[in-house]
Formats: sequence, C-alpha cells, structure tokens
Amino acid sequence: MDNSATTPARKEVVEEMLPYLTENFGNPSSIYDPGKISKRAIEKARKKVADAIGAEENEIYFTSGGTESDNWALKGIAFANRNKGHHIITSSIEHHAVLHTCIWLEGQGFEITYLPVDKYGRVSPEELKNAIRADTILISIMLANNEIGTIQPVEEIGKIARKNRIYFHTDAVQAIGHVPIDVKKMNIDLLSLSGHKFEGPKGCGALYIRKGTKIEPLLHGGAQERKRRAGTENVPAIVGLGKAIELAAGEIEETNKTLLEMRERLIKGLLKLPKTHLNGHPTERLANNVNVTFEYIEGESLLLLLNAKGIFASTGSACNSSSLEPSHVLTACGVPHEIVHGSLRLSPGRMNTREDVDRVLEVLPEIVQRLRNMSPLTPQEYRTL
Repeated sequence: MDNSATTPARKEVVEEMLPYLTENFGNPSSIYDPGKISKRAIEKARKKVADAIGAEENEIYFTSGGTESDNWALKGIAFANRNKGHHIITSSIEHHAVLHTCIWLEGQGFEITYLPVDKYGRVSPEELKNAIRADTILISIMLANNEIGTIQPVEEIGKIARKNRIYFHTDAVQAIGHVPIDVKKMNIDLLSLSGHKFEGPKGCGALYIRKGTKIEPLLHGGAQERKRRAGTENVPAIVGLGKAIELAAGEIEETNKTLLEMRERLIKGLLKLPKTHLNGHPTERLANNVNVTFEYIEGESLLLLLNAKGIFASTGSACNSSSLEPSHVLTACGVPHEIVHGSLRLSPGRMNTREDVDRVLEVLPEIVQRLRNMSPLTPQEYRTL
C-alpha cells in the first residue's frame, strides 16, 4: 500500500530490459555495431517518453531519476539566466529535491519566493501572479503532491508563466501514469519524471526541456545526451523506462478507474473512525492517494504495527521517512502541530486488489484503537475499556 514510494517493475518492462544487460551490452557512444544497437534502443525509448507527454524526441534527456532532473531544471535555468534575474518562485509543499535545491540556490545569491497553499495543498494562481517580479526567471510548481496527492492547476500556472515570459518547471514524478500530460497545451518548459514510480526501473528518469530553453548542464565530462548530460547512458534502465511509460500512459483511464474505486473505499472506511481527518483535496487528487491524520496517535508506531500485519504504508515521502521532523506538507496545509505526526499515507497500485483494501480496513481500526488506548493524550471517550 505504498506505491507512491516505489513500484515493482512490470514483467513486460523486465523482458524488454534483459537483452541490454547481457548480449546487447555495447556502449552507445561506440561507432561499431554493438554500440549502434544500444544507441538505437535509447532513441526508441526517447520517442516513447516524448509521445507520453506530448513532447518532441529531441526535448527528452535521460537522467538518474527525479532528484537529478529537479536539480538540473532549477540550477540549470538559474545559472544560465542570471543575467536576466535572480528570482525564482516555488511552493512551500514541493518535494525536498526542489526545496533543498532552492535553499542551496539562495546561498548562491538567488532569491526564492515560497508560495503558501490552502488547506487542501493547492497554490493560488492569483497569489502566484502577485509574486512575479521583473527579475523572475523561473516558476517551479509540482503537478501532483507526493504526500497528499493534491493536483495543482498546472495548466493555469503555465499560462501565467508563458504570458510573463518566465520559464515553468513542474515536478511530475508522482503524476506520470495517473494524470494525462501535454507539455505544449500546459505551457510547460521543463518536466521531471522518474521510472520507478510507474513500474519502471529505479535509478532512471528524464527531464523534458522545451526546445529553445536556455539551460546549463548539471553534469560535465562527456558529450552524451546531446552534450547536455555527461555520463555513459544506463541503456537497460532507459529501455525499461521507455516501455514502462508507454504502458502507463496508454492505460491511464483504465488504471485510474480501478485505483479510484480503491481510494474511495479506503477513505470512506477510514473516516468512520472518530477524530480522523482526510488530508489533501477531496477530489482534485491522485486516484491512488489516501492521506489521513488520526488524532492521539503517532505515525511511526502505526507503521510498525501495520508492518507486523504484513501491510506496508508510509507517513509521507519515502525520501524523508527516517526523519522525525513533522511533514512540511501537512504543516503548510495548516494541520495542527500536535496531530501532524499521526498521519498515514496509503497508495494502492495496479497490482493491489479489493481484498487488499478490505484487509487494511479490517486491521487498521484495531491498531488505531490500540495506540489510542496507550496514549496519555487520548480523552476517555475515545478509549476502549
């Protein structure tokens, strides 16, 4: 129940990758035939990624994943365009791959505006407009939040950015395979994605860079990826990424229908528990995201007891799961500090079943009640004698 953290690679993906781990092992930069086979495989995968988001093939650059893509988008635009300005706009609920990069850029002399969000985790386009300055060079707003699943009004934000001639980057790592994307229609200039979020391999992602975008490379040392991303290409993973995104994009409607049914069944069942609150937008959210807060309990204990029952979930971002800090996303949404630690994220995937959902709804109420009985903060009316 933690598919937002990662997903298993599909059988079709693994089958497509296998030849490039063994007999087709040539370096794509080599001019002899084995190298050309690898090179053709990369270009085939590049077309699949481009087709999935409405881009051109030469606008797709392969990376090691979402974190590298986010770093490249922000640092690359910032340093390539600092003669035009030093101001960047983002939101307070971005993934740390964006937020920590912004903090680093502040140390390099750039100024960052962190937009607030409403109680559902949505950015106001009007507040975004008001934050734009003459020296604003980049807007970075994620398409869908990794913790609460809220989908941002990206198309509207893209129009604002385009009207003001400001580059617009979106972190779409959680959205691929769940939200239809057309980078041209949405006026997106840069888009980050990561293969392991949609049943592709780990350690492989991509950055879409609109043709004509002025951007500096993040990595130096080779002429790969049209001299913009140095390093020998991870051919098997790129092939797998291409197959995974082809399948995910082609099955969005069918997959979302199944996931939406599971999501609503989970939400309905969990909200029957007293002092339980849904986090994120009730409808404008990913079809596979359920994020709730239980009062009077602590999330880490909840996860350990669920784990003992063979149910695997999260309190938020897997990249920050070892931290004891309260969720910056829930805090930004106004969730009170005293209950923010009692959050639970459930994110069913394509391989989950209705029986899995029923199992969660059978086990979770007992665990919640057990933890409430143990907590000195629980009022008497919410205890079981």
